[in-house]
Amino acid sequence: MSIAICPGSFDPITLGHLNIIRRTSRIFDSVVVCVMHNAAKSSPWFTPEERLEMVKTATSRYPNVRVDMQNMLLAEYAKQFDHPVIVKGLRAASDFEYEFQMNLINKNINPDLETMFLTADGKYTFLSSSVVREMAHYGADITGLVPSELIQLIENKAKQWRK
Repeated sequence: MSIAICPGSFDPITLGHLNIIRRTSRIFDSVVVCVMHNAAKSSPWFTPEERLEMVKTATSRYPNVRVDMQNMLLAEYAKQFDHPVIVKGLRAASDFEYEFQMNLINKNINPDLETMFLTADGKYTFLSSSVVREMAHYGADITGLVPSELIQLIENKAKQWRK
């Protein structure tokens, strides 16, 4: 059985993330979307538990997708699976440079780990969690950027950050 791991901080999950997850679920038998801690990102809006619940809500329509949460190196986390493939979405060349470096580090830790890159659907090349947080912070409409069932939750969190 083929298994993919789609890691990310998902603060919050966007329609771009979902596009990659949906496409990955069509390629692999099983997909684990893993909410990860990213030490390089400061001041997350949502707790890991909140992000986990948002990702579960957003991916519930995909029967071969499950959601997990870890606070460890991705290459170490992947060792629990039989021949997993890391799937990462790329929006621009700068994403490739960063993800290629991460791939080399992961291979150094876990030589059997493979990484596959999927290019973002054109309409999502500008989209990131940072963009969503910025727009929500200023009260802009985030419809079409995040799953509709999460809009109110994100807008409520933005109101808390504005205080």
